[in-house]
Amino acid sequence: MATTGVDHDGVLRQIAEESGWSGRYAFLIVISAAISLLGLLMPSVAVLIGAMLLSPLMMPIIGLGFGIATLDFPEIRRAATALISGATIAVALSVVLILLSPVQTITSEIAGRTQPTLFDLLVALLSAIAGGYALIRGRGGTVVGVAIAIALMPPLVVVGFGIATWNWVVFSGALLLFLTNAVTIALTAALVARCYGFGSHLSPHHTGWQLILFAVAIGILSIPLGAGLRRIAFEAVAQRQVRDALNADFPTGARLSQFEIDHGANPVRVRAVMLTPRIEPGADRKLAEDLRQRLSRPVDVHVDQVRLSPETGIVEAAQIARAGNSDGLRAARESDRALADVALIAGVPVSSVQLDAAERTLRAPAAPLTGLGLAGYRDLERRADAAVADWHVILDPPNDVVLPEVAITSGVIDDQALGLAGWASARLARTLDVLGGSMAQRRAVARAIVERGGRATPGRAGGRLRLIWSSDTKPSALRSNQSRP
Repeated sequence: MATTGVDHDGVLRQIAEESGWSGRYAFLIVISAAISLLGLLMPSVAVLIGAMLLSPLMMPIIGLGFGIATLDFPEIRRAATALISGATIAVALSVVLILLSPVQTITSEIAGRTQPTLFDLLVALLSAIAGGYALIRGRGGTVVGVAIAIALMPPLVVVGFGIATWNWVVFSGALLLFLTNAVTIALTAALVARCYGFGSHLSPHHTGWQLILFAVAIGILSIPLGAGLRRIAFEAVAQRQVRDALNADFPTGARLSQFEIDHGANPVRVRAVMLTPRIEPGADRKLAEDLRQRLSRPVDVHVDQVRLSPETGIVEAAQIARAGNSDGLRAARESDRALADVALIAGVPVSSVQLDAAERTLRAPAAPLTGLGLAGYRDLERRADAAVADWHVILDPPNDVVLPEVAITSGVIDDQALGLAGWASARLARTLDVLGGSMAQRRAVARAIVERGGRATPGRAGGRLRLIWSSDTKPSALRSNQSRP
């Protein structure tokens, strides 16, 4: 490639000035990481673009690439030190901010940076070519920021999110994405630099080793990235095949209400709700065989079939409950969707959801989820309540869920723990015994739980203040008679 008009010394001076550690660089790292975190948690693509345009990590990576191209080991050390230090600051700051944040939900923007594929490798390679060319030809600035910083700081912040939330899948996926971009950009920039005459003093032997380094690094990265691409491709195909199989194996007039696929299970787990004019015996077995042939792997299928009226296509139970109502058709369809939505969120069959049309209430037991406490089940209820408009959702937690610890600090009772205890007592229709502490404390805690809708009585003294279920009530007592707590 022609090198006419390239100011090799000027480019190297610019890189040396901007690729090392400095106060400005550290400041931009902090600002970019903070903006990226906000964009990921909101989530907001516009905010993330703002963080990407700051591009503080770009110049150390480019400096590393040019150092490899010219075998300038002092420059390699400077750039690598700045890159590692900046990345460490970004991850550490993200961990601290996420631990302090009330929002620790995996948003769509976070999830999108946990499954890198070969496409990400290709994007990084093309970005590095554009960035290296722009820098060498004196057209850096915005072009380099847009072309190269598309996925540098956000993945690092997601790495911090994975550490703060102890989520290995998020941590490893985001780290792989960052390493993919950093390594590919650095090595591709090195090749672009060699094409423009940088490192012309090196022998063909050195050039051969540089090419081998590039090929080996890209080859190693391609293994997990290729596996990720195959997994995503399979999931896309599986979604379509499952939908097609469900529609094909049920009679005309049936419609698919809800379905979900757990690709991580072995065998693949499929759960669906089908509104059908005729109940199909043996549908699960037939669908499992059909999907095994379509997907070439074993599938565990369970379909909740809700019978429709052959004449109107309305769920029969809903039609009877609303006979004579001029808006019955629309209301029945809404109740169908509400039943299916609550069942899906609760993780139970539609038949487990109780519907009270007069009170506009839906009640369901929550499926046990390992590691989920009372706060998690209450949040699940709120999510279900928000998902179905004009209905009040009551979600009963599992009977063996762990009760919260109640603490009293300077005479003030832990209000959050009392709220959870009152909620659990109301949902399960069970009485709580308050044990330990002083009599005044036991009475105060019991009274506070009752004020929050639960049932509690002061128990025996001895030991720390704690809550247990009373032996006078059983998990099933009165629950079916409750309509609204």
